[in-house]
Amino acid sequence: MGLINDDSRPRLESWLAGALGATGVGVEAVQRLSGGAISENLALTLAVDGGHLDGRQAVVLRAAPPMEVSASLSKAQEYAVLRAAFHAGVAAPEPLACCEDADLIGRAFYVMRKAEGVAAGFRVVRTDEPQRGLARELGRQLGRLHAVRPGAGGLDFLPLPSTGPAPDAARQYRAWAGELAKRDPVLAYGLRWLEVNAPEPGEVVLCHRDYRTGNYMVQDGRLTAILDWEFAGWSDPMEDLGWFCARSWRFGRFDREAGGIADRADLYAGYEETAGRRVDAARVAYWEASAYLRWAAIAIQQGRRHTSGTEPSLELALTGRMLPEIEHDLLLHLDAIEGKRA
Repeated sequence: MGLINDDSRPRLESWLAGALGATGVGVEAVQRLSGGAISENLALTLAVDGGHLDGRQAVVLRAAPPMEVSASLSKAQEYAVLRAAFHAGVAAPEPLACCEDADLIGRAFYVMRKAEGVAAGFRVVRTDEPQRGLARELGRQLGRLHAVRPGAGGLDFLPLPSTGPAPDAARQYRAWAGELAKRDPVLAYGLRWLEVNAPEPGEVVLCHRDYRTGNYMVQDGRLTAILDWEFAGWSDPMEDLGWFCARSWRFGRFDREAGGIADRADLYAGYEETAGRRVDAARVAYWEASAYLRWAAIAIQQGRRHTSGTEPSLELALTGRMLPEIEHDLLLHLDAIEGKRA
């Protein structure tokens, strides 16, 4: 039985009316969206009577997973981050309402305005020519996000790095990977490399921490929305750039290092236009190595969601099976770094 059914629909409609300041709200259509390996995304068509959203509205309801993943924020926290990004001028979907009462439809959730376009990474990268303008715009958007600093209203729940973003991150990945961090030689080597080579702490900004191809929407070659804010946190601004450029998110277009769409130079140029700082290539390289370890730890957790029996899912099972591929990408990257040092 889905989240929105004959039992939960009337409760949801009543709650939406109150949350949106409307006289009444009807849920006319519900469609499950693809993607969203952690959260469940439902496209809703609402008939809103009264209030500032009067009329038919296309929205997305983003619900928490049945089994929480330690790497991700709660839906109320994610909603707060989305609001902060939206008000900072980032091309994030407009946040509309948040419900922390899991009894309403079975999970906590929030509602945001639906954006148009394509997000699937394998489709976004499928162009004959590099998408330099898109990469540059994604850099600009990231620069705007990184203008949000600690002390911003409504984000007090996000912990500040205790010993610095890099060592804190390595320690988290080790904890998330559990016993595999000791038994798997590639994970053990990679985690130790992160610890030994951690850069000195610098400025800390609001990072998306999953800023990549597959988590933004494109329509007619233009960016329409940046999605999936559940991993956001305070960190080194170069972390988001390293994550975006990791091989894992190029969808086979390894010749286009910026997310499979263009060259790093295009992404970096856009970033420097709005961020008020230069890109530190060596620091980005460190955070790209960190990206592989983080993705490996998340893949392990996703696999556990399936094998635990809590959430049987072929997608989760396949994500857990990606560990060797992620480790291969990590070793290629570390070899390139060490080769430049030699």
